[in-house]
Amino acid sequence: MALVFGRFILAFILAMAAVAVIAPRPAPAADVIVNVDQAKLLKLPDKLATIVIGNPLIADASLQPNGLMVLTGKGYGMTNLIALDRAGNVLMEKSIEVQGPPGRLVVVYKGIERETYSCTPTCERRITLGDGNPYFEAVIGQTAARNTLAQGAAPPPK
Repeated sequence: MALVFGRFILAFILAMAAVAVIAPRPAPAADVIVNVDQAKLLKLPDKLATIVIGNPLIADASLQPNGLMVLTGKGYGMTNLIALDRAGNVLMEKSIEVQGPPGRLVVVYKGIERETYSCTPTCERRITLGDGNPYFEAVIGQTAARNTLAQGAAPPPK
């Protein structure tokens, strides 16, 4: 009986150890977090010659005077940023996480089609990655027409 109980305890300990080894670990925290469709300023190291963004569909970067960079969230996910000097030496490496839009959002599903509304304080249409094509195209078309009119150009013929 003691032998069976001892084997049971040993099997239990080995099972718990296996679970601890194969259990998913939390993802490492990003060095820089930016929201989709928003920008963040970063100070760059001296002697910078080149910046590399791992996935430009997730984040975009543009160099500014005085050693600043504007980092813009383009799509959800994680990517990285590498800053190099003229000799190709790495001056800085950062992980970048682009998160969803901040604020109160309401997502409406109509069958498989999705629509997103920003409700701060009243609900207005907001195009968001993942919205259905008809909704996305209608809102982006209205936005483009509004921007054209705001710049003083004549509206496109119908």
